[in-house]
Amino acid sequence: MAGSKGYLCLMLHAHLPFVRHPEHEDFLEEYWLYEAITETYIPLIHMMETLVNEGVRFRLTMSVTPPLVSMLRDGLLQTRYQRHIERLLELAEKEVHRTWKEAREFHATACMYRDKFRACIRVFNDHYQRDLVRAFKNFQDAGYLEIVTCGATHGFLPLYQDQPNACRAQVAVGVQTYTENFGRPPRGIWNGECGYFPGAEQFLKEQGIRFFFVDTHGILLANRRPVYGVFAPISCENGVHAFGRDADSSKSVWSAEEGYPGDVNYREFYRDIGYDLDYDYIKPYIHSSGMRIGTGMKYHRITGSPCELGWKQPYDPAVAAEVVHSHAGNFMFNRERQVEFLSAGMDRQPLIVSPYDAELFGHWWYEGPDFLTSLFKKIHYDSRVIDTITPSEYMERYPINQMATPSFSSWGHKGYSEVWLEGSNDWIYRHLRKATERMILLANKNRWESDPVRLRMLNQAAREILLAQSSDWAFIMKTGTMVEYAVKRTKDHLLSFRDLWRMLEDGTSNTDYLSKLESHSNLFPNIDYRVYADPM
Repeated sequence: MAGSKGYLCLMLHAHLPFVRHPEHEDFLEEYWLYEAITETYIPLIHMMETLVNEGVRFRLTMSVTPPLVSMLRDGLLQTRYQRHIERLLELAEKEVHRTWKEAREFHATACMYRDKFRACIRVFNDHYQRDLVRAFKNFQDAGYLEIVTCGATHGFLPLYQDQPNACRAQVAVGVQTYTENFGRPPRGIWNGECGYFPGAEQFLKEQGIRFFFVDTHGILLANRRPVYGVFAPISCENGVHAFGRDADSSKSVWSAEEGYPGDVNYREFYRDIGYDLDYDYIKPYIHSSGMRIGTGMKYHRITGSPCELGWKQPYDPAVAAEVVHSHAGNFMFNRERQVEFLSAGMDRQPLIVSPYDAELFGHWWYEGPDFLTSLFKKIHYDSRVIDTITPSEYMERYPINQMATPSFSSWGHKGYSEVWLEGSNDWIYRHLRKATERMILLANKNRWESDPVRLRMLNQAAREILLAQSSDWAFIMKTGTMVEYAVKRTKDHLLSFRDLWRMLEDGTSNTDYLSKLESHSNLFPNIDYRVYADPM
């Protein structure tokens, strides 16, 4: 590490919206969590286990957001995931026999899935007793992983900048949830959707946050020209540091045209046996309603672009594995050339920050976790130019950095909030802002409340506001997938808040209704509604 010319900070943003429906036995949107556990979170855990056991030195940075932490530690969802993965294993066992007899070209892939699902059950049950948060905590405690927090429900802070109590609540509850689950306060934060506005660092500083991330233009368009571009952090006036995304390394993975995941030998995401196989055969393994959905078992490769799904060719795991190693080597080579060029003109070791959605690795890009494994091994054994590092380690090495304030920015289309504020979703904000205004008034008016039922009502009101503020609902409305669900969730939380607000204002209560809300939205068990009150 000390002898390298520069550093790579890989940052994986692990987040899902809070989806938990105890009132339904088999709820479709809960599958988002099950898929992510099987295809991303357990493979990442397995990757880190492998590297540690082989003595490979590596550093990885991840966010594990409060909604995701809450779902991963929820007993109901753990039980449902267990049922889900056991059902997938049963399907995979049948597929191993079927493909041997009927479709030999898919047999190796069917065996791959069977082995993977067995490994998922082993990691989930035997290694961590269903508690995957503990797995991530263990790697952090051992020094391999730095976990950063996020706003309570991934709220998009720039759209609440004139309601500072709303920003303060998102950050404070996020920090509280992290501390309760990881046994120490967080050092860093991933602001929802990488959203930043000048002044947001005030709320981070109040909660002890030392650093955050912004998109490339957030650094490049700072109020002072950044001497090192995005290859070293800048320090806001209050001492909170901002790390900027490197565009070149991001393009290697994100770009649909140039990125590695589009290679013709990699697994095709959009063709799944849940749609391909005979309905009566596959019915026990899809949704209980009988709706055909993806199972995660996909037998075809990308083949070409463009290429219709019906013309996709069989996937070969062995060929894909060879391509993975080639791409990992290419990624390392390109980062080494970047560092060699940059280090010639810097008085410190340059830092390349490469942030990605964690779910890209394994869920969307099936070979992604293997790519990371290969990359970390190649850097450990072969590179004398770069090494991996976490933001906290870099700040310890270089505590004094240029003072500047990043510009208003986000990631996503055009980089300035448009994804979360445009024609498909702009209607939600007048309601969110009014409800937030009422929550702030409630918190100030009832600052010294002591009645147990009213305290529960105030705390649940705060939960409902936070859940309504989740940026995921606006994002889904924009992308056009599951729009009905996103609209319903937004309205349901706002209506629940309205009911609680009216009862609190009228001096009435309905404990049955309150208990139902608490049971349904059971995250943030130790929330204190006073996070919305004006500072004393």
